[in-house]
Amino acid sequence: MRFTHEHHHHVVFGDCDPAGIVYYPNIYRWMDGTFQRFLQTYGGHTAVCAHLGAKGLGLMETQAKYRRPLRDGDLLTIRMEITDWAAKSYRLSHLGYVGEDLAFEGTEVRALFEMRDGRMRAGEVARLKSLLESPPTP
Repeated sequence: MRFTHEHHHHVVFGDCDPAGIVYYPNIYRWMDGTFQRFLQTYGGHTAVCAHLGAKGLGLMETQAKYRRPLRDGDLLTIRMEITDWAAKSYRLSHLGYVGEDLAFEGTEVRALFEMRDGRMRAGEVARLKSLLESPPTP
């Protein structure tokens, strides 16, 4: 099964820095937002965590490579895919396009965080994978 989601964002002036290109932290915000929208098809982040008894589906690592400046007026398409599953983490790939032009490539490594022995720790992600393999909430 493929774990994918696509989101479109119209870049506006407020997304940009004084040079007129997208302020780079927005790329990370849009990558996270695309993942959160994917989770909405399963009831949302809070519902997924409640179902799994988790505190959150948080970040452990993130990176981005910028391939093309994004500017006011661009229609950005972000394609997200969960590409790898490990015992206690999973990797997401994000590709941002304007038309056919690749604007950025990003990755996130996330974990399912839970409380154990009074501390927040990464838990087994097999339960999350199983949940995401089930049909999304209508």
